Amino acid sequence: MSHDCITGDPAGLENTFGPMKNPDGHARITGPCGDTMEFWLKVEGDHITKVTFTTDGCDHSSACGYTAATLARGRHIDEAARIGQKEILDALVNLSEESTHCALLASNTLKAALVDFNVQKKSKAKASCGSCSKADCTAKATKPGESSKDFEERQALKRRLCQIRHKILVLSGKGGVGKSTVAVNLAVSLSLEGKRVGLLDIDIHGPSVPKMLHLENAKMKVENEAMIPIEIGGLKVMSIGLLLGSTDDAVIWRGPMKMGVIKQFLADVEWGELDYLVVDSPPGTGDEPLSICQLIGNADGALIVTTPQDVATADVRRSISFCRALDMPVLGVVENMSGFVCPKCAEVTDIFNSGGGETMAREMGVKFLGRIPLDASIGKACDEGTPFVHQYALSQTAKAFEKIIRPILALSDKDSPGMDDHKEEIN
Repeated sequence: MSHDCITGDPAGLENTFGPMKNPDGHARITGPCGDTMEFWLKVEGDHITKVTFTTDGCDHSSACGYTAATLARGRHIDEAARIGQKEILDALVNLSEESTHCALLASNTLKAALVDFNVQKKSKAKASCGSCSKADCTAKATKPGESSKDFEERQALKRRLCQIRHKILVLSGKGGVGKSTVAVNLAVSLSLEGKRVGLLDIDIHGPSVPKMLHLENAKMKVENEAMIPIEIGGLKVMSIGLLLGSTDDAVIWRGPMKMGVIKQFLADVEWGELDYLVVDSPPGTGDEPLSICQLIGNADGALIVTTPQDVATADVRRSISFCRALDMPVLGVVENMSGFVCPKCAEVTDIFNSGGGETMAREMGVKFLGRIPLDASIGKACDEGTPFVHQYALSQTAKAFEKIIRPILALSDKDSPGMDDHKEEIN
């Protein structure tokens, strides 16, 4: 195994390569290239004292893992969490361009191990919602006329939701605008930032998320009377598509059954502690969006997706009105398919015009978060089941996603109701 591409002396690799007993943080991620990387770390106070890793990949994968481990050792945990692809690449020489994804995999796995450290630290420090010591926790009190069964269901729902810090809904009043594409890449982008993320697909009649993540053949598991979400690259996923016998099966349900299954997806799925839950809703303002808004109650807000042409923005305006009617904050508008990127010359052509989403946002008094061009690589990535921002991380379109998630990442810096202090009002 050669490590010539490492800048400096690779001495000590044998002390860095391999599993660690009783780690304070641990993560294992398989990248889109098929390489699997695993990190273990020890933390004393707020500093990392030891890091080890393994990989089943090539020499470049080993070099990137070793470099990430070396860079992290001795650093403050917050500083180590900012070690990215660029910093790893800057510490390496002679790394071929097609292998730069190894640096991204190393960075993501290191961040995931730090997330695991934080999760373990918090789980040791606090009790769960169902057994907290707060006398004024309204989840413990029954409502007037509430049956014991309804109380137990409500308590189970709130127990799950108390562990999720931020809830983001992705909505659109128009079908075919790429809403699921935005939801999947939003969730993956947040995960790449080292956040603990869940992706819930509540499109009962046309679930697209399993296909976009290549999970069509994934099998659901039930443990301790809870459904276990499918986990891919640190992202937890749930969709009705994971419960169907065949991708050709049709779900023919009325409103009450939809409400019931969405409630199950929140209350009966073992989401664990999450920084973000991204909810992909079907188009329109019907049963599913209404159900999720009522069940979650205190969502951070909705991301509204549109395309530039007037026929789309006219329908999408209704989604903003829907949010206002339910007192749901609107985080902003994303204009998808905003110009076509030529795969040969990279010139952008405005097939559907451009700026319609921005104009609509301004007229409706909400933030405009950015434009995502119509890129042939996005369709290819969706068909292959590989998130675009992961496979084409250095592209202009992926950078557009990075810009869009900035205000959502900023939510982490604010005081938020949720799992830390139980400030939320239980309805």
